[in-house]
Amino acid sequence: MLLTFANILYVLVSAAMIVLILMQRGAGAAAGSGFGGGASSTVFGARGASNFLSKSTKWLAVAFFAISLGMAWYAAHPQGTAPAIEDMGVMGEVPDVPAAPVGDAAVPAAPAATTPAPATVPAAPAAQDAVPAPADEATPAAPQAGEDENGSQ
Repeated sequence: MLLTFANILYVLVSAAMIVLILMQRGAGAAAGSGFGGGASSTVFGARGASNFLSKSTKWLAVAFFAISLGMAWYAAHPQGTAPAIEDMGVMGEVPDVPAAPVGDAAVPAAPAATTPAPATVPAAPAAQDAVPAPADEATPAAPQAGEDENGSQ
């Protein structure tokens, strides 16, 4: 409740401060008259007595920083010993289940592992049954029996 009120006040103070700052006349508004005008000594110098807008802006800025520091302190120092989660919704309706006792009765025994009979794996093909490697194009293939060098019979 207090944090909600502080947030609303924080937004209102910041909006009022923005409006008051934008309504004020800047110190450099008469800077153009500084180059030859008679009022050049007061352009960036003493301004005399403060008016209502500058005093209001000062106090709104003080309130803005005070609220900022107060909310930061409130966030850093939680109040009370209340649990972090007060309302769990649907999960709050789940009944508490006691923990299972630790011992042999709580863990069922695993069935005895049986190893299957080893399957017969066929042997790898013999080297003579293997596919011949392709002949290199740079070296001509030797003619087989019954063939001449051009490959005809």
